[in-house]
Order: sequence, then C-alpha cells, then structure tokens
Amino acid sequence: MAAPQDAIAARRRLTNKRIAAREAQGLRPFFAVDAQLIPGGGGLILGADAIVEAFAAQFREPGFVAYVRTPDAIEVDAAGLRAAETGRWTGNGMSGSYLAAWRKVTGQWVIESELYVTLA
Repeated sequence: MAAPQDAIAARRRLTNKRIAAREAQGLRPFFAVDAQLIPGGGGLILGADAIVEAFAAQFREPGFVAYVRTPDAIEVDAAGLRAAETGRWTGNGMSGSYLAAWRKVTGQWVIESELYVTLA
C-alpha cells in the first residue's frame, strides 16, 4: 500500500493530466461532494458539481492554458485520514500558491477544499 503522501501526490498528478486533457467530468472523482474551492481571482465555488462546471467553462474558453499544480509538501494527520497539500500553481499566464485539504473517504483520497492565491 502506498504511503498517504505518495497516494495524494499521484492523485494530484492525475488531476493535472485531466486538466491538460480538458476532461472536466474526469475531475469529479477527485472532489468530495461538498468540496469548496476559492480560485485565484477570489470568490467561492461550492460542491463538486459546481467545481466541475467551473472547469468545463474554462476548458471551453479559446486560448485556455492548462493549470499545473506542483506540491511542495503534503502533511498527513496522525490518524491518516486528513492531509494538507501546499505548493505552487501555474496556468493561463498566472501563477501563485495553493493549499488543498484532502480527506480519505472509503479508502480514497478526495479534495475537500482548495485555496488558490494569484501572485504573478
């Protein structure tokens, strides 16, 4: 069995691949049903359905450039059920820092919240 950090890093790589391929529906399994996302421009997106639709809308934009999230650190709680991922993101001519909260649900790591801060 993979260490939690390795499993989360692998799932992050898969989300990057889905975004690069513009597969919005392919992102759904990575988000908890009640996930929350604060994009780099601010605002709040509530729920996996709304998050997937926000990605789909971006993918339809001419000139969309895939976002890539690169983890710097993944910390797991003592029970092995929650984790915090921090790192850098780039995409669409912007970049910044991010924090993702993961939780283990029925043996699989899913994102419960993400916060993106645009810095450049």
